[in-house]
Amino acid sequence: MLLAEVVTTSAAVAATRSRKEKAAAIAALLRAAHAAGVVEQAASWLSGEARQGRIGTGWRTLQAAATDPADAPSLTVAEVDATFTELAATAGAGSARRRKELLGGLFGAATEAEQAFLARLVGGELRHGALEGVMLDAIAVAAEVPLATVRRSFMLSGRLPDTAATALTGGAEALDAVALTVGVPVRPMLASPGDSLDAALGSLGADVTVEFKLDGARIQVHRDGDEVRVWTRSLREITAAVPELAEQVRALPCRTAVLDGETLAVDDDGRPRAFQDTMSRFGSGGGEDTALLSPFFFDLLHLDGTDLLDAPLEQRLDALAGLLAAPAQAHLRMPGVRRPDPDAAAQVLDDALTAGHEGVVVKALSASYAAGRRGKAWQKVKPVHTLDLVVLGAEWGYGRRTGSLSNIHLGARDPDGGDPIMVGKTFKGMTDELLAWQTETFPGYAREEDGHAVLLRPELVVEIALDGAQRSVRYPGGVALRFARVLRYRPDKSAADADTIDAVRALLA
Repeated sequence: MLLAEVVTTSAAVAATRSRKEKAAAIAALLRAAHAAGVVEQAASWLSGEARQGRIGTGWRTLQAAATDPADAPSLTVAEVDATFTELAATAGAGSARRRKELLGGLFGAATEAEQAFLARLVGGELRHGALEGVMLDAIAVAAEVPLATVRRSFMLSGRLPDTAATALTGGAEALDAVALTVGVPVRPMLASPGDSLDAALGSLGADVTVEFKLDGARIQVHRDGDEVRVWTRSLREITAAVPELAEQVRALPCRTAVLDGETLAVDDDGRPRAFQDTMSRFGSGGGEDTALLSPFFFDLLHLDGTDLLDAPLEQRLDALAGLLAAPAQAHLRMPGVRRPDPDAAAQVLDDALTAGHEGVVVKALSASYAAGRRGKAWQKVKPVHTLDLVVLGAEWGYGRRTGSLSNIHLGARDPDGGDPIMVGKTFKGMTDELLAWQTETFPGYAREEDGHAVLLRPELVVEIALDGAQRSVRYPGGVALRFARVLRYRPDKSAADADTIDAVRALLA
């Protein structure tokens, strides 16, 4: 299969806003790619990333590889994938020169359209409207299997290319055979924002649990005998950085388990430390911060050979309570109350806020674990509106902030897969330390500079507090943030995890 076929499909997907047409175009390419033996590569590229993940090639390297385009397409998908594999493995002395040679050869054999596609793919800027949901639709169409079957297999494997290959090779039977495997992380179930505690209780009824919502980081912990492994919400493994979490799970009275929860650093009084203190431990070496992390588990997906994904939450909570029944392990459970009356639920929220946490999560006790989905069965309630938005750019400050990248441009995710949609700017809530960090960090994400501002690749996610939204003719989404202020950056989230323009519009009075 030629690279040109993938490029043509990418252009067709970008040219339509119809989800059905996007899925149909991708499905046709996946069928052809399967016949050519390159379905994993094609599925990965159309999802916006190389199969090898980050291949260590920045924009300066790409610019250095710029060359005149070829007159006619000749590159195959297999050739490009092989080059990506070699790029990912190139390290050490002479690696910069070898990268330049590899990219130069690749771009020299590519047409103008192929060069543009490759540059955006390698640079992490390939956004043509094929988000996760569209890709899953396309896989279902291509393999002629139920969408629900595709979704479940993807939830358990965590990788779209694997799901596409499984669907097109073995159909529904092969997809159904994909099961939870201890040691393979599951995409986490997510909570939707709730308007208020009363609204969440009203929509979910009396059979709920109301639990603390911590100002921490999501973790998923797998134990198989003495081996314990820990992943973040984005399924990045951090086991080496958090030995104290592994040690506590290794002490539990079980042989195999898959636990879902949050972790955070706490001070001597048990109050949460700054979110950045928690995230500083998630680096490759665990960071220099000596703050110990405390786990708080709120779900159990597997225990000693029994999968619990499809069991109702109440059954999973019973199993979790049994696992953590010993007094020495009771502190590992997320605080919460089952079937509270409105006054008791309000008390849980008040207790969470008093303890320095964000709010509560209201969960339906009858719900199974819908991995990877943000449904209404879990609803998070915070006293202040917050949104996770993409940083699109920043303006150079003036006065006290002269020399600092200050006023940031904020974008909401386009649910149809287009570029993030700008919804406002803010410089409120920024400390001197944060300004210094932005000024040092943003140039590494720059895609353009026009003198007074630096426009960024949409990769950084920031959590914004706001008082609401208002209609606006200034911004393309027709809505703008009211009194937005920076709470923190979210290195645990990618642009694909940002809130959508629909979430912003829902805040309109």
